[in-house]
Amino acid sequence: MERLNCWEVKQCGRGPNDNSQPVCPAASPGKFDGINKGTYAGRFCWAVAGTFCKGYESQGAFAEKFRNCLACNFLQQVDIEEGRFLILTPYEVEPDSLETNYK
Repeated sequence: MERLNCWEVKQCGRGPNDNSQPVCPAASPGKFDGINKGTYAGRFCWAVAGTFCKGYESQGAFAEKFRNCLACNFLQQVDIEEGRFLILTPYEVEPDSLETNYK
């Protein structure tokens, strides 16, 4: 099964090979590269701050946007495709960040 990235499914025009500016943070190299078998953070976009999920307006940080992301059809698609191996939160990738953020 081919696993698509968010910019391919949503066709937002802000993927790494699109000529739009700015490129979405989920479509740029970073610390979440390859999560859920995506290119860059293309299958972990809900955990990336500043994504352009709703067009031209930059979304907030993970904690601010996650509730909206839970209703997203793309996240639900990734959940089905990854099953029990889905990585849902950045705390699963960086467990120390949870401790740091809540001291």
